[in-house]
Amino acid sequence: MPILDVFLRILIAAVLGGLIGLEREIREHTAGFRTHILVSVGAAAFTLASSYGLESTGFDPNRISAQVVTGIGFLGAGAIIRYGVSVRGLTTAASLWTVAAVGLLAAQGFYSAALITTALVIVSLYLLRLIEDKLLYPLVGQTVGVRVHFRSAGYAPLAQLIDMLQQSRVAVKEMAVAPGDDQNDTIHLLLKLPRGLDATKLTALVGNLEEVKSVRVD
Repeated sequence: MPILDVFLRILIAAVLGGLIGLEREIREHTAGFRTHILVSVGAAAFTLASSYGLESTGFDPNRISAQVVTGIGFLGAGAIIRYGVSVRGLTTAASLWTVAAVGLLAAQGFYSAALITTALVIVSLYLLRLIEDKLLYPLVGQTVGVRVHFRSAGYAPLAQLIDMLQQSRVAVKEMAVAPGDDQNDTIHLLLKLPRGLDATKLTALVGNLEEVKSVRVD
């Protein structure tokens, strides 16, 4: 294969992988811009090695490409983390897996499929999120992340907060506790708000609690 063709295929894989990784980087996920580029370029390189590097050797050229899918599965598992009572990183792991497919397609010269896949992934990661924020959440309730600083440590401030949230029909989807300033507690919450209650009203309700020192929407 001409060196210019090799360069073009790997470059296209890098660009398309970077476009997908850019959205993850902006949202500060574990696997961002550079990671997605590396995954896409690596998948492209393995594909070129299996398709053209093993020509006339008698080895099955599909074996290397097939193992790329398995290998990306292990890499994606590293992006999945336990946060409080729930798990995060599944979307990032899925984007890494899809980026590997984009790299495979680019290396095979199937540019139209690589471009369409990249476009659909970007739509899924970015545009659909905007649709959720603007259209879906106002109808079914918004999901917001909140960081609460308590005035004192212990279970009592947290119990007071949870009781208030239940009375306001706010569902707690995720919860994590970390040590805060001055040995006080800092709790991180992901909350599902009912219709009619937005983030501004929520912070006002939480801030009025006696044991709450400060509250901030993440």
